[in-house]
Amino acid sequence: MERGPSHGDDRVGAAPQVPAPRDTVPGRIPLAVVVVDADGRVSHWSTGARKLFGPAREEAVGAPAVDLMPVSGALGEQEWTARGRYEEPADGRCDGPDLEASLGGQAAYPTAGRARMADVERGTVDLLWWAYPLVGPGAERLLVLAADADQLHGRGGADDAENERFAPGFALHTDFEGSEVLAAQLPQILPSMSPQESARIVSQVLELGYPVLEISQQERFPVTPDWGVPRRVERRARLLRAASGAADARAAAEAAAELESDLEYAAVRERLEFLNEVSGRIGSSLDLAHTIQEVSEAVVPRFTDVAGTYLREQVIAGEGFPDGPPDATTLWHRVAVEHNDEPGRWDDVVPVGESMPFPVHTPFFQCMTTGEPVLIPRISEELGNAIAAQFEKRDISPLINRRSLLVVPLKARNVVLGFMILLRHPERMEFNDMDRVTGAELAARAGLVLDNARMYTYQENVAETLQDSMLPRIEPRMAGCDTATRYLPGTRLGRVGGDWFDTIKLPGSRTAFVVGDVMGHGLNSAAMMGQLRTAVQTMAAIDMHPAQLLRSLDDLAQRLGDNYLATCLYAVYDPIGRRLVISNAGHIPPVLVRAVDGRSELLDLPTGAPIGVGGVPFEAVTVPVAAGDRLVLCTDGLVEVRGEDIGVGLAALAESAAHPAASMDDACDAIIRALNVRGGRKDDVALLMARLNGIAPADVAEWRLATDAREAGRARRLVRGRLAQWGLEAASETAELLVSEVVTNAVRHAHTQHVVLRLVRTDALLCEVSDDDHILPQMLSAADDDEFGRGLRVVSRLAREWGTSRTATGKTVWFEQSLSRTASAWPRDGRAPVRDGA
Repeated sequence: MERGPSHGDDRVGAAPQVPAPRDTVPGRIPLAVVVVDADGRVSHWSTGARKLFGPAREEAVGAPAVDLMPVSGALGEQEWTARGRYEEPADGRCDGPDLEASLGGQAAYPTAGRARMADVERGTVDLLWWAYPLVGPGAERLLVLAADADQLHGRGGADDAENERFAPGFALHTDFEGSEVLAAQLPQILPSMSPQESARIVSQVLELGYPVLEISQQERFPVTPDWGVPRRVERRARLLRAASGAADARAAAEAAAELESDLEYAAVRERLEFLNEVSGRIGSSLDLAHTIQEVSEAVVPRFTDVAGTYLREQVIAGEGFPDGPPDATTLWHRVAVEHNDEPGRWDDVVPVGESMPFPVHTPFFQCMTTGEPVLIPRISEELGNAIAAQFEKRDISPLINRRSLLVVPLKARNVVLGFMILLRHPERMEFNDMDRVTGAELAARAGLVLDNARMYTYQENVAETLQDSMLPRIEPRMAGCDTATRYLPGTRLGRVGGDWFDTIKLPGSRTAFVVGDVMGHGLNSAAMMGQLRTAVQTMAAIDMHPAQLLRSLDDLAQRLGDNYLATCLYAVYDPIGRRLVISNAGHIPPVLVRAVDGRSELLDLPTGAPIGVGGVPFEAVTVPVAAGDRLVLCTDGLVEVRGEDIGVGLAALAESAAHPAASMDDACDAIIRALNVRGGRKDDVALLMARLNGIAPADVAEWRLATDAREAGRARRLVRGRLAQWGLEAASETAELLVSEVVTNAVRHAHTQHVVLRLVRTDALLCEVSDDDHILPQMLSAADDDEFGRGLRVVSRLAREWGTSRTATGKTVWFEQSLSRTASAWPRDGRAPVRDGA
């Protein structure tokens, strides 16, 4: 046994260094463990019992317990002396709990006391004993623990005896039949013990064979020895003696009432301690399933033998608070079934994960509709069969008949979120009114925890939906480049963050790559991210220079509020000019992997201040690139680990990006795996990778046209000839019509002496017509006899996509025309296809 709440090695005691009594290990007190069956015969006799009482195991097992444990009553009003021994009271009487009565099967609840026995070698031996009734399907009915009081108090002295409470605790012991039953019931016998802890202790008890007694000021048990407890118990003992010798009924009635009050006090205290302990164990997580599991494990088997938990479908789905009271059509989801029956008994009839309504004429329906607990002390065969008949396609009568039933609602803010069905074995004491109060209080506390988990799940779902709606659906192939993306939510509370990425189609076959990170997490960050992303797309559509775009975004963030802070990197890729123009606002630098030698590098960019700081200029850097180079952009959640310099993560990013991969998706996955194994990632992650294929000069045709209406015909002829060279004759008719309409509009509104017509062949045919007029054309509603207004309507009808954008010198009108796969196929190295006879 160990002093204080020690959690060290069971083989090393932690008691004060005092001389150890004979036959003991320092810091350890041998504890006799005896199990008695319903006939009062010994079914288990420990090594400690042999040392304390004498008979060997072979003699003891099967013999009457009272013959093996020769104790004379129980000691009552005795006090420990300074030498740590008992002294007889002056009148010689020994009152209090009687061990012999307990051994005879009369113990209906846990008892404890002190006793004295005669020993041939040791003389008179003072004992401490504890008796715990056992209930269950096995034959065992009583667990008796006993210890030599001399050895116990040889370790602590008189002061310890006066102030401490002593309670039994298992350590190592030998095997006996029914040990599994004991393991399942230890949480009932020793309420501070969880089922997991009891299994561990019993496995130790059954292994080596040396029991101990634990001295503790912290542990609390149903019954402890009468010494060292408040004087209230001593007064009870005096009243009992007075009652036993009193001639009048008043003294006996007063003693009986006082005893009943003390028992009620002990029961209430035990239940409050149980509720406090359970409250401390549940709610450690905001995960709904984990919370339910905590509640179930807390009540089985200590309070009940079976616990089934049901929640409304809306609660499980995270759809907010359920609307209206439940009825016969309400679906309830079975989220947990915890029991100490034989394995698999409940699985087939009531499997976890099933959703079902509950019939009206059942105690379960009564509980869910009234919001009050329902108690049936014992379910008779007739009642059990009637309840089971309400359910189709299953027979639950074998699971509920002859058991005690308590159904308690799981409520929050007067709304029933679910309920728990609690059942006790027929051999166990029935649920009573105090159990109903205890169960209702337990359910109320669990309901609040579940509601917190429900609200968290609901907010997470809303935030994730919001963020998913804001993340772009990026085309894997754009003009002159291929892209791949990954997004990983954070792993901490408030997983939703403000990370985003985007690709934006720009005039001139260019593409803008964007990656950003709003500071913070949760709904506010996701909402800010949506606003900033929309602003970037709007400003990119007017072909704003990267540095100017970030400056405008910074101004917008300051107008939106003081809390708008974000990092952002904006890069424009020109596949024809083979260059990147990049501007940075406090973001981590991108990685460029060179195709020629596979070397990767972190691009050296001006860092810039985060968006929202204000008053800081932004710079743009032009980076030449070659066909096949890869650009990798990400947020800091991928490279940042707490306690580690971010440079280490950036170096790991550059190294992993350089590894060859079969595809862009494989390359992204390789980066995620390489950086996630470093551990510690809690932030969300956005990753954007682009392979810069470029567009070869042979796939681009450009002409200058005079500002003359007759140039529309020339434009048609130029387009027809170039498409014939590219082998795209099938697309010629539509392309000529669309080019004619757009060029006609451009030459009419241009101010200088020329407009520019450009054709670009990629997966589609891109046509751009630029002039110096800054007014963007609009699609008009034209009547049948109107001379103007039909051109853009024709373009809108026949083109796959079309648009307009302002440029530094005017505007550009563009359209894309779909091509057949055979006509649009060209080598990925940018060279023109070779045709038969060429």
